[in-house]
Amino acid sequence: MFLLDDILLAPLKGLTAVCRQVQEAARQELENQQKAVMAALTELHRRLEAGQIDDSQFDAQETRLLEQLERIEAALNGDGSPEES
Repeated sequence: MFLLDDILLAPLKGLTAVCRQVQEAARQELENQQKAVMAALTELHRRLEAGQIDDSQFDAQETRLLEQLERIEAALNGDGSPEES
């Protein structure tokens, strides 16, 4: 009886393993995007301090990057809302 169960459930177990791998790859991609946005924010601050951009340019770009970061964090949390600190 258990052998029959194992045979019947084998495809489902394989599908579950594939789904876990896809989920992990998606999480890693989101984490990489998060790091890239954080690096862009750091570069943006550097450019402001160096006088390469003015305050209005900085504010517009910072707002865009922070919104992108919030969307990434919401996706990583899986609940649709940004993580509370």
